[in-house]
Amino acid sequence: MAVNAARRAHPLKIAGLVLGLLIVALLAAAFWLCGALRDAQAAADDRDAAIQAAGAHALDLLSVSHRTVDADIKRILDTSTGAARAEYTRTLAELKKTTVKNKVLQTGALRASGIVSRKGNTAQVMVVGDVVVRWEGSKDAPQERFYRWNMQVTKVGTSWLVSKAELVL
Repeated sequence: MAVNAARRAHPLKIAGLVLGLLIVALLAAAFWLCGALRDAQAAADDRDAAIQAAGAHALDLLSVSHRTVDADIKRILDTSTGAARAEYTRTLAELKKTTVKNKVLQTGALRASGIVSRKGNTAQVMVVGDVVVRWEGSKDAPQERFYRWNMQVTKVGTSWLVSKAELVL
């Protein structure tokens, strides 16, 4: 009788061991899946941040007023780096002079933006926007202008900044 009881206990121990291994395997798979989902979400968030940075920069370029020109220029410089920032720095005195002299009031609108490609810490983003240009005190009708840019954005630290902005004709 004792031998029979020992034989019955052995299959139960094996079943318990198999069940334990199965639980460990399922937990490991769940942790791996959560990590993969977290990585995918982080990549999507990063892509969205690159698109947002290009769109915000385009809106800064489109929205310039003689009343707030210093703050407008600061925003443009704050959202750029590299060659784009160097170009803006080179031309900002003329931009300010023209904007103030002509009493320019530009109101921009972002129409669309989307990522074209991404490699490492740089991405190419297409941006479409338009602007209504008015001149304070002028009887001239406001002008509508439409722009498309191919912007290169570069991740600097934790922020995406525009490093190159080319108008697309």
